[in-house]
Amino acid sequence: MKKFKYLKISKTKKLRYIGNYHKKKLYIIFLPGFMSDVVGKKPWAFKRYATKKKIGFLAVEYSGHGKSSGEFTSGNISTWTNEIRISIKKLVKKNYFILIGSSMGAWIALNQFKYFKKQIKGFIGIGSAPEFLTRLMWKKFPKKIRNEIIRKGICIIKHGKYQYPITYQLIKDGKKNKILSKKIKTGINVSMFHGSHDNSVPPSFSRKVLTIFRFAKKKLIIVKNGNHSLSSKKNLRRIIAELNRIVKNIFLS
Repeated sequence: MKKFKYLKISKTKKLRYIGNYHKKKLYIIFLPGFMSDVVGKKPWAFKRYATKKKIGFLAVEYSGHGKSSGEFTSGNISTWTNEIRISIKKLVKKNYFILIGSSMGAWIALNQFKYFKKQIKGFIGIGSAPEFLTRLMWKKFPKKIRNEIIRKGICIIKHGKYQYPITYQLIKDGKKNKILSKKIKTGINVSMFHGSHDNSVPPSFSRKVLTIFRFAKKKLIIVKNGNHSLSSKKNLRRIIAELNRIVKNIFLS
């Protein structure tokens, strides 16, 4: 049975999370994607790995996602970034950690470097999508859709079998959270996984992420025939093998 916990970060806001604690002073932190949760295959696969290796683990649902409190349409990149910052301070504290960001989670993860650069000992991106709100949505929306979002403040966007309520405040906030033009000076391992058949986010986004990092030990893994989520057993084994390599390097250094 899957066990979930709740973290109160303000008088009105509680975030659902999964996690465990061990004494090795290293955590794995998984950040899910846009309108995602911590129920799927990826967070639980990483949690099982962390438990096996006796290291800490944390995966958090942003407000308006999963069973966390709040309305999705009230959230944005700044809000969700701050929620993760608070969650790390409260639950991970001063311990070192490896970040794993899936899709939008990679954007939220990149934003954490300005708060925790000395604590972050590795970063893995899965179908990374920083700045997707402007680069993949707003710029490509037909003029009719953009005008509706500006006029009404919201529009329901269909993508495949999913529907996304896109608000104007979300778009405007996304423009304020530009990260791909910045530089992060760190010597950690940074590994990007991206499916060659990702129909949501092109692999060029993972390539752009790697250009942010100076001095890092960088790796780009294009998964043949892989989709956006890369959550099959085969793909998860490959990601966990890379995670294990990074963990070993940390304990050996």
